[in-house]
Amino acid sequence: MRRTARLLTTAVCAVAVAGPAAAPAYGGDTGTLEVYPSTVVPGGQVTVNTAACGNGGTVAGDASAVGAGAFTLAPSARDGEAVGRFRVPPSAQPGTYEIAGTCAESGRRVAGDLVVTLTSARQQVSPRGSVKTGVGGALGPDPVQTAAGVAALAVAAAGGTWLLHRRARGDGI
Repeated sequence: MRRTARLLTTAVCAVAVAGPAAAPAYGGDTGTLEVYPSTVVPGGQVTVNTAACGNGGTVAGDASAVGAGAFTLAPSARDGEAVGRFRVPPSAQPGTYEIAGTCAESGRRVAGDLVVTLTSARQQVSPRGSVKTGVGGALGPDPVQTAAGVAALAVAAAGGTWLLHRRARGDGI
């Protein structure tokens, strides 16, 4: 028992120590551009912000990957952040797109991902129809088949009860 606990403790400590060292190191000039909402339907409006350009810095945004073109991020009321908006074109295809920006003063590049889907994340989708399992048991919502199955189970239960009753009385089978 102690040996198992010691091995588990050693493994946890090794992961804790090696975890940060195993994280990928992203170099150079790429920062982060926060995209909200990160998932949008075609025609939806997207807000982006970044603090990578410092106080009072403007950012030239580029959403041409999704077809929205250029936009500007201006300094916001929050200290050191620049904020901008653009609209995803109604003709945008589903997929993941990189939204980029370049700081006006330093030339630093920042980027973030935008996912375009055909259904809104807020819109709940309810399943419809029967389960297509490929194996018996999922015949569908046909009431005639359901009634036939229930009737077959009732006949089997009645027959089994009758046979057990005869056996218990000693009538023989």
